[in-house]
Amino acid sequence: MASASDRTRAVMRFVLAAFYIAAGVAHLMVPEKLLAITPSWVPFAAQIVLVTGICEIAGAIALVTKPLRWWSGVALALYALCVWPANIKHALEGIDLPPIPNSWLYHGPRLMFQPVLIWWALYCACVIDWPVRRDKGDRGRKG
Repeated sequence: MASASDRTRAVMRFVLAAFYIAAGVAHLMVPEKLLAITPSWVPFAAQIVLVTGICEIAGAIALVTKPLRWWSGVALALYALCVWPANIKHALEGIDLPPIPNSWLYHGPRLMFQPVLIWWALYCACVIDWPVRRDKGDRGRKG
């Protein structure tokens, strides 16, 4: 029988997967909006936006697929870290991307949420247990 922690992680996986599928679709459907916030130092920006959209969708699918879950959690956490500069540029340059509000009431929480998003990917993929520690007998088990 699944523990409360396992059920929580399962719900978190599906919510995060839905988020990344939506983000991936946005990368593929409206790449020009993502290009606007891509830092100028990113090479082949248009191609990167499309490839990252595909990677977001693939990562979301892998996250809910048990054999790939751990790797997907690591990849999505690294991805969230790598796109942080685009979120910073979006905030600092005040780039207007309707329907996203161009306000620090949006940008401030969004930038502060990025570490939570990284943690979320690692936690729901059973890469880390923090802040909930499993019993010693559960250490070898992957969710």
